[in-house]
Amino acid sequence: MTDAGAYSKITENVQVSVTPIYLSDRSRPEDGLYVWAYQVKIENQGRRTVTLRNRHWRITNAEGHTETVDGEGVVGEQPILAPGDIYEYTSGTPLSTPSGIMVGSYDMESEEGNLFAVDIPAFSLDSPDAMSSLH
Repeated sequence: MTDAGAYSKITENVQVSVTPIYLSDRSRPEDGLYVWAYQVKIENQGRRTVTLRNRHWRITNAEGHTETVDGEGVVGEQPILAPGDIYEYTSGTPLSTPSGIMVGSYDMESEEGNLFAVDIPAFSLDSPDAMSSLH
């Protein structure tokens, strides 16, 4: 596994940090399969309770092919974060190229029922194969 470090962004007092990890044991470069896990930490730094309702991802491989993933919650949950709460989860994605980029947003709902978007910072997916091919 290769840990590329964390990417972080704050929107509406909600901090989202993402750490991508290349899974060499699950990848098969000879078959065009590159797999990453990504660890997400969501921290409510505001003064109101918020609920994560939906996720929106844009995953782009090294050839520019983009896949959009939309769905309810994350990993089957719609976490509720009171002020100061932290929610963490791990998910993953495969690519057909040795590198790519992910970016997205969460639809959050305040305790008053207002919906707002929280940005997920763009983060790069770089396998050791991608790094060795750079000139």
